[in-house]
Amino acid sequence: MGQKVLLFGDIGIDDTIALIYAYLNKDIDLVGVVADYGNVSREYAVSNVHYLFKLLNFQTDIPIIGGAEVPMTAEEPTFYPEIHGEYGLGPIIPGIYEGIIENFFEIVKLIEKYEDELIIVNIGRLTSLATMFILFKTLMSKVKAYYIMGGAFWVPGNVTAVSEANFHADPIAVKIVLTYASNLTIIPLNVTDHAIVTPEMVNYIDYKGKAKLAKPLLDYYYAFYKKRNPQIKGSPVHDAITLMAPIHKEMFTYKTLPVHIVTANGGIHRGQSIVDIRPYMKFDEKAKTHRIAFFFDYPMFFNEFMSIMTGEPFG
Repeated sequence: MGQKVLLFGDIGIDDTIALIYAYLNKDIDLVGVVADYGNVSREYAVSNVHYLFKLLNFQTDIPIIGGAEVPMTAEEPTFYPEIHGEYGLGPIIPGIYEGIIENFFEIVKLIEKYEDELIIVNIGRLTSLATMFILFKTLMSKVKAYYIMGGAFWVPGNVTAVSEANFHADPIAVKIVLTYASNLTIIPLNVTDHAIVTPEMVNYIDYKGKAKLAKPLLDYYYAFYKKRNPQIKGSPVHDAITLMAPIHKEMFTYKTLPVHIVTANGGIHRGQSIVDIRPYMKFDEKAKTHRIAFFFDYPMFFNEFMSIMTGEPFG
C-alpha cells in the first residue's frame, strides 16, 4: 500500500501528468482530488479529472471534489488557454461533466478517516487549502504533512519577474497556509523549472503505451515553452516532481527558513516569495519556518519519471 495522498490541483496539463504518474505508481495511494480554478475554471478542472479517471479506469471510489471558484483576493481569476488549451488538456476536448460535484466538506471526512497517515499535496492555487485552515484549523493539524508547488526564491517568476503563478493568483491564501500549516514543504520554480521532460523522453513513453495522453499533452506544453524560450530542451513537469517529493525526499536539497509573501494587490512584487538566505543570519526561535527545496538530483528524477511512466526500470 502506498502513501495516502489527497491532491489539490487546478487541473491543466502538468496536473494531469501528475495524476497519470500517481495512477501508475504503486507507492502513491490517491484518496481524493480537489479540483480548483487556476489553469482553467473549476468546472473544467472537475470535468478533466472525471475524463481522465474514466479513460484510465481509475478506481471509482476516489472522490473528485469541487474546490474554489475564485481567489480570496475577490478578483476574477485569470486562466491560461495559451499554455494549457481551452479546456486544460491541450488539444483534447474532454467535454463537460454533468454529474453531481462532490461536496467540498468531503475533505473533512478524508482527513478524519486517515489523519496522520494523510499527506496533502497542493499543485494549484492555494485557495481551497487556505479555506480548510480557516474553517478547520484544529483538524488540519492532524494531517501528516503538506507539500505545495509554488513560489520562486531569488529566481525568475513565471507571471511577473519575481512571482510564480500559484502564489501570484491568491497571495492571501498562501499567507494563510504558511501561517497555520506545520510540517510543510515548498517545491518552488527553483526546482520545477528544471524538471524537464524532453521530446525524446515523451516519444519513448508513448512507444511503451502505459501513460495514456502523455504525448499529446506534453507535445502541446512543449510547443508553448519552446515558443517562449527557444533554448528550452523540453517541458517542465512542475506538478509531477512535486508529487515525487513525499516518496523521494532524497531527491531534493532543502533549507528550512521563515517565508514572507507579498500580498499587495498590484505591482510586480505581488505574490513574491522571500526568504533570507544569508548564511550568517540568526532567526527568532519562535519564527514559523518551512522546508524549501532549492535543488534536486536530475538523474534521479529522470529514472523515477521514466520508470513509472513506461513501466520498465531505469537507472
